[in-house]
Amino acid sequence: MRLVTQTDLITKRIGDESCVRMLARSGFDAIDWSFFEMTEGTGVWCTDGWKEHAQALRSLANELGVGFSQAHAPFPSSRGTQPFDTVIVERIIRSMEVASILGVQNIVVHPKQHLEYSRHRQQLFDENVAFYKLLMPHAHRLNLTVCTENMWQTDPNRNYIVDSVCAPPDEFCALIDAVDDPCLAACLDVGHCALTGWDIPDFIRALGPRLHALHLHDVNYVRDCHTLPFQEKLPWEDIMAALGETDYAGDFTFEANNFLLNLPNELLEPACTFMARTGRYLMSRIEAHRA
Repeated sequence: MRLVTQTDLITKRIGDESCVRMLARSGFDAIDWSFFEMTEGTGVWCTDGWKEHAQALRSLANELGVGFSQAHAPFPSSRGTQPFDTVIVERIIRSMEVASILGVQNIVVHPKQHLEYSRHRQQLFDENVAFYKLLMPHAHRLNLTVCTENMWQTDPNRNYIVDSVCAPPDEFCALIDAVDDPCLAACLDVGHCALTGWDIPDFIRALGPRLHALHLHDVNYVRDCHTLPFQEKLPWEDIMAALGETDYAGDFTFEANNFLLNLPNELLEPACTFMARTGRYLMSRIEAHRA
């Protein structure tokens, strides 16, 4: 199991190469690369120099002894409008191309959720089966596993978080099983799980071997806080126990960048070092619960 964190906030602050160097110094084993700026067609990955930049980052990471284990494709995967829905699929595939050059194993691709889930659950399910089947030839060609993720929406009338695609564990399992391809797996976002009212340890057990990746962060059951464990309310010992008892074989990946959000650049590295120490502690708790 490798200790991993995302790059979105850090690269915006100090640049791509400095981000890789800092995370290596901070004690992370590998990096989860965020392609979020691609949604609106900005950043280096939407230029002609994308391949060269990816090759340079991989060379730097190899030099520093840190890998790229995971990535996050641009999102949302749909808005129900054109030309966005066509263009975003092209950008998702480009992000998969970049991820392959970096040496990534798993790339998280959000399911489509542009419709109100409570009224269009079956339609969204069917659209997502077709969507992920479209991505599978690219995943095989690039030697990647695409990971779908459990999502949430905001109730438009009552203004609080409710289920969306893959929020119920039975639906999450059913989507992966319907696509029926070894290059599709699950990324469980533990915060999203809590926000939609599902028990996280039970969800982990329900996914079983479908679970290949994690988004680990803390929430207060009201907001999508994306902060470091032990800052809010999630039951971390119970979560680690479920991962150990199910013999989870993937990486330990933080999606907790809001912990860094208000810090000046001078404090980013010590904060990342503390994040890494927190991750090592939680990884030790997983190992303590393995059969």
